[in-house]
Amino acid sequence: MRYWPDFIPPALAAHWFDALRDTVAWEAQRRPMYDRIVDVPRLVASYRFDDDGVPAPLVEARMRLREHLREPFNAVGLNFYRDGHDSVAPHGDKLHMLVPRHPIALLSLGAARRMTIRAKAPHREVVHLDLEPGSLLVMSHASQLTHEHGIPKTREPVGPRISLAYRVRPPKAAR
Repeated sequence: MRYWPDFIPPALAAHWFDALRDTVAWEAQRRPMYDRIVDVPRLVASYRFDDDGVPAPLVEARMRLREHLREPFNAVGLNFYRDGHDSVAPHGDKLHMLVPRHPIALLSLGAARRMTIRAKAPHREVVHLDLEPGSLLVMSHASQLTHEHGIPKTREPVGPRISLAYRVRPPKAAR
């Protein structure tokens, strides 16, 4: 994993946050868990870059990421954490939905939030990383097999945060 705390300048990161918060068609989802249906504790959205209507900040961020990482990102998933009650449980990305050998790039906008990264191996070493506004965390494809990552709930007062997860997805026909 690699981390750049100030990948996007603060003023630009704040501008992108405001634009995405106000223009994305955020979805509240529900999913089965332990014999019941529960609310997903965050709002979500996703775009493929070969579709129409991708918001300009996502396209601009993709250009910067492609230039910096030399990766052909073709999709982005967005998570909107409204406050400390919103979270995502520890998980690894679904590898069948990713093209092998390409990393996942997480760009953070809005308030800082703590990510927990934990090894799946028996000792389950844990790293806590405060994802700052404008920061970039890059996780390898292989790390999804060896580690889990998540954003835990917190009782500390935190502002809203938007996470942009850039990925290389298989072509639509192959899914």
